[in-house]
Amino acid sequence: MAGDGEFTRDQNYLTTRITADGRDGWPVEPGRYRLVIARACPWANRAVIVRRLLGLEDVLSMGIAGPLHDERSWSFHLDPGGKDPVLGITRLQEAFFARDPGYPRGITVPALVDIPSGQVVTNDFARITLDLESEWAAHHRAGAPDLYPEKWRAEIDEVAEQVFRDVNNGVYKCGFAGSQEAYDKAYRRLWERLDLLEERLGRQRYLVGDTITEADVRLFPTLVRFDAVYHGHFKCNRQKLTELPALWAYARDLFQTPGFGDTIDFEQIKAHYYGVHRTINPTGIVPAGPDTADWLTPHGREALGGRPFGDGTPPGPPPAAERVPPLGGTAAA
Repeated sequence: MAGDGEFTRDQNYLTTRITADGRDGWPVEPGRYRLVIARACPWANRAVIVRRLLGLEDVLSMGIAGPLHDERSWSFHLDPGGKDPVLGITRLQEAFFARDPGYPRGITVPALVDIPSGQVVTNDFARITLDLESEWAAHHRAGAPDLYPEKWRAEIDEVAEQVFRDVNNGVYKCGFAGSQEAYDKAYRRLWERLDLLEERLGRQRYLVGDTITEADVRLFPTLVRFDAVYHGHFKCNRQKLTELPALWAYARDLFQTPGFGDTIDFEQIKAHYYGVHRTINPTGIVPAGPDTADWLTPHGREALGGRPFGDGTPPGPPPAAERVPPLGGTAAA
C-alpha cells in the first residue's frame, strides 16, 4: 500500500522460464511440469484458458488449489487428504521453499512446478501464457489457434497493457484502496477504460483482429468475475456488466466458446473473495447471487464477423477430473 492509500501490486516474480531450448535450465518436456492454479484466481484463469485452447492437457498436468488460503499460501484442501496428488504437498508454499528456503515474496498462482525436484520454476503469470503459446508450440494440438499472431503483436501488447493497468489490476486498486482519493482515482480510470472497451467492442467481435488472441484471454477473467465479485465487493459499482451491452455480449460470446466458460467455477470464485478478504468483508458471508443462467443466453456477436479460432478448431472437452460444475448444478462425473 502506497503512502497515499493506493494499492500497489507486488510484481516481483520468479522469472526463470521453461523454454524449448532450455536456456534457463528448464527445458520443455512433456510430463515434467505441473501447472498449479486456483479456479478463484483471475491471473491463473488466463493460464487455464490458454492450456485448454492449445490442447496441452496431456503434456502439462494441472494441480488445483482450493479457493481458501491464509498467510501461508494457497492449499490443496479440496484434494483427498488435503494434498496435491502429484506433488504430494499440502500448500503451494512448499514448492516455493523447495526452490528458495528463504523465499520472501508472495506465494501466487499460477505457478509452474518442476515435478522431479518439487521446485517452483516460475510464477510470472504474464510470461507463462506467452511461453505456452510459443515455447510449447511443438506440443500444441492439431488445430490449435494462434493466440499471439506476429502481425498483431504490437497491438495485442498495447491493448493488454491498458487492460492490465486499468481493468485487471484496476478493480483491485478500487477494492483495496486505503483512501478516498486513491479509490476515486482507480474508479475513474476503471470506468474510463471500460467505456473505451465498450465502444471498441461495439464495432468488432474481438479486441484485436478477427480471432481470439492473448488480449481477449487477459480481459475475460475480469469480466466474468465482475458482477459476482468486483461490482459490490470491490465497490466498482457504476454499472453491472449486464448493463453494458457490448461488453456483456462479448463476455457471453467468450464464455460460450470452448476453453473459456468451461474453466469458470462461480462458487469457488465467490468463496475466495468473500471468504478470504476479511478486511473488506469481515463477516465472511458469501452472497447467494447473482443468477448465472444468463451467461448461456444468445449473444448475437456472430453478426460482427470474425472466426473464434481462425484457421484452427475448438478444443475438445476438458478432462473429466478438470470439469467445472455446470451453471446451476454440480460437476459431471
